[in-house]
Amino acid sequence: MSKAMPAVHELQESLAGPRAVINGGAPMRLESGAMLGPVTVAYQTWGELNAERSNVVLVCHALTGDQYAVGTHPITGKPGWWESMIGPGKSIDTDRFFVICPNCLGGCMGTTGPAATNPETGEPYGTSFPVITIRDMVQAQAMLLDTLGIDKVMCVIGGSMGAMQVLDWAACFPERVVSAVAIAGAARHSAQNIAFHEVGRQAIMADPDWCNGFYFREGKRPESGLSVARMAAHITYLSEPALWRKFGRALQDRYTKSYGFDADFQVESYLRYQGASFVQRFDANAYLYITRAMDYFDLEADYQGELANAFRGARTRFLLLSFTSDWLFPTSESKEVVRAMNRAAANVSFVEVESDKGHDAFLLDEPDMFATVGGFVDSVAREQEAGR
Repeated sequence: MSKAMPAVHELQESLAGPRAVINGGAPMRLESGAMLGPVTVAYQTWGELNAERSNVVLVCHALTGDQYAVGTHPITGKPGWWESMIGPGKSIDTDRFFVICPNCLGGCMGTTGPAATNPETGEPYGTSFPVITIRDMVQAQAMLLDTLGIDKVMCVIGGSMGAMQVLDWAACFPERVVSAVAIAGAARHSAQNIAFHEVGRQAIMADPDWCNGFYFREGKRPESGLSVARMAAHITYLSEPALWRKFGRALQDRYTKSYGFDADFQVESYLRYQGASFVQRFDANAYLYITRAMDYFDLEADYQGELANAFRGARTRFLLLSFTSDWLFPTSESKEVVRAMNRAAANVSFVEVESDKGHDAFLLDEPDMFATVGGFVDSVAREQEAGR
């Protein structure tokens, strides 16, 4: 690793937890045709694997998530991003199921990504890292399961970018997926979402400390650009009612305006905090690569313009959930997937959850979501047990 590599990445590497070299250490072929390897995937697990290895739940994280879905995050000290969903007696019950959450390919928490060391140069890849796709992430996860000796998953579940991975898992490995739960997702990224991502990428690349993606050589990090990218994206995760309820037009000091450009409003201070805290746990290049992977995702195009073809013949049981106030991945996009599954005669259930919390509702306290997911997964497990 370069001596100029910022300490934050060294911290991420040291705290990544369990990891595995996949594909026997051989390079993996990416969707672009590029070869990448050896590839390491970091992951976390909870619960116990049963003797039949039939109780596996694979959790796919969203854009800014990582493998720490449960427990205290080793960098931020905060609870895992899906503590509300996963744990003893919860919707994904770790007293019954063996839960595994990998850090996605291209990530920055122990899995091979642009901050990882390129074996050909001995320094971090930077922007010499090949462009990746959602399918590449899924292929890497499948290779991880192969390495761990797991042939089939009882359920694959995820929200947002995680839902994209869920759909691609079912399309690519239908024989390995008993059930799939896609929450607040879509079969392709909309033009609006691509536009939001481009704003974030341009903020990073306009930061003079980005150095064309090789900031590690200068001992720099484009923190300002990454912070702005996070601020812009975070707005899209919320809804106007949620923002108004939380902040309204309240001032930091309820009686005083600065008549300048400090964070006078509480919502401004909140966004600045989100940006500042994000740069302590995420790599700017990883943000570029992962957002681009989401932009390229188009399951319909992958199947000759007929989305139903992705699910024909699948024996997977599907559950799709959306939220009424999610304008980033609106209900109409989930319904499009459901209609395609119906055309393919797939076994699919759909629930629209009433919520004013926006896209981030899948990470928050939503009892209807918990009850729906818990009931679905329990039904799948009981059906599987009855069939043995």
